Formats: sequence, C-alpha cells, structure tokens
Amino acid sequence: MVELKNEKIAIPVVLFAGILWSFGPLVVRYMTDPHLVPWQYIFGRGLTIFIILNLYLFFEEGINFYKNYKRVGKSGLIGGVGLGIAMISFIYSITNTSAAITLLCLAAMPFFTALLAFLFLKEKISLNVWISIIIATIGIIIMAAGNNEKNSLVGFIFGMTSSIGFSIFSVTLRWRKETPKFTTVAIAGLFCFLIAAIIIIIKGQSFFSSSYNSAMFSLHGVLVCLGLILYSIGSKVIAAAELTLLSLTEVIGGIFWVWLPLLGINEVPSTNTIIGGFFLFISLFYYSLIMRWNKRHIALN
Repeated sequence: MVELKNEKIAIPVVLFAGILWSFGPLVVRYMTDPHLVPWQYIFGRGLTIFIILNLYLFFEEGINFYKNYKRVGKSGLIGGVGLGIAMISFIYSITNTSAAITLLCLAAMPFFTALLAFLFLKEKISLNVWISIIIATIGIIIMAAGNNEKNSLVGFIFGMTSSIGFSIFSVTLRWRKETPKFTTVAIAGLFCFLIAAIIIIIKGQSFFSSSYNSAMFSLHGVLVCLGLILYSIGSKVIAAAELTLLSLTEVIGGIFWVWLPLLGINEVPSTNTIIGGFFLFISLFYYSLIMRWNKRHIALN
C-alpha cells in the first residue's frame, strides 16, 4: 500500500476521499425510480465493492491476498455484517427522506461508536465526549420532530440504522485491531450481494434493473471503494481531530450537490433539518477538538 508521510499531501487526499463519497446521494437521485429497485441496487453495489476491493488487495498483496479471509475472525464477520446492514439501510433511508437527513444521520456515527464502545468494550467516555453526545442528540431530536410525514420518518429511522451499522463496524475494528479492514469491507459487499440475491429470488424479480440503473449502482460502488482506499492512505499521518473535520466533506458536499440547481435536483433541506444539522456540526466540531487534545490517531487499514 502507498504510504504518505507528508501531512500536507495527506490532507487533500482525505478531503478528496470525502468528496468522492459525497457524490453518492447525487448518484442515487439520478437513478430511475430507485425506490422500486432497492434490492437490485444493493445487489449491484455490493458485487462492485466486493470485486474492486479484492482486485485492489490482489494487486497490493499478490495471489496470497485470500489469506486475509482466514484472519478475519469473529470481529471481522460482525463488522462486515454491521457495515452491510448500514449499506442496505442507506438506500431505504435516502429514497424515503431528503439526502440532508440521511447524511446528517450518518454524521452522528462517532457518537454511536463511543456509546457502543462504552457498553461492549468498556471504553471510558469523558465528560467532554458526553457533552458532545448530548448536543448531537438534541440535533437528532430536532430533525426527527420535523419529519411528520410517514415516509420521511421511515427514512430517518433507516438513516439512524445505517449510522449504527457503521458504528458496529468501527467498534469491531477496535475490538481486534489486527483484523484486515479492507477484507472486512469486502465481506460487507459480499453480505449485501448475497442477501439481495436471496430476496430477489424469493420475490421472483430480475437481478438487474435497466442498463442505466445498473451503471449507476456500480458507479456508487466504485465511489465507495475509491474513497475508502484514498482515506486509508491519507489517514496514516493525520490526527483524528483533523480526519473528523476533513471527513465532513462527505456530509457537506452530499447536501450541496443535491441542492445545487445546476445539477438538476434542487433538494432544499427543511428548517428543522438545518437547525438539527447545526447542532450536529457544533457537536462534531467540539468532538474533534477533544480528539485533538487527546492526540489520538485513526486509520482504516
């Protein structure tokens, strides 16, 4: 794997990873009736992620890359399933509510991770982290209160489920740090692929949507993989505080792209979403400062 030792180079690399991820909601909005083919989307995206990550591991490690699967263990399986559930929940969230709400739900992931780590790994949570969690909770409650429509509330619930799924993935990585992380993500892709295949067979549906939609499914999978690879390369030399702030480009960019009239979607966030999002960003900024003080580092590889 390419290793960066210069933070000035790593920062734009991580920024670009977040920007790549931010195009995901826009890709979904460009699909033709994605709410009618969610399992075909999950099938195509999961297969793309599984293939690309295994190809990446092959070129990085050679023919013996498959041995990573032998080292995955219980933590890798749980993490892969958690990430897979997050991926599945994402499409149901974004097709039932605004992209802004889905993305802001995902922005709450650090706090769910802290809570799960406290419950299952007995990691202590400082008073400052509890404060940031409370601020984020207020923001989430405000967003939920503004989702009175049935479908919108369903989208919010799936968004929170997706965030929790990502948090489970993060906690399993802390559980066993030697777990091969890219292989765990590949397992998530395989999980989505298999679950979607089973559901499609049970429902007697076609495995593929239109050629246009299938291309969009694969494009989203490519964006996820490329973002993960770039993020992991850049994260080696960047403190967690900076990484947290830099990763907000996914949330900020995702909301911006679907709002920008030039791109043809023009999805304007509701007042409650803007207010709740403001609380969430304040919480994330505060959390990032805490992480900087602790001088902790994170990485995805």
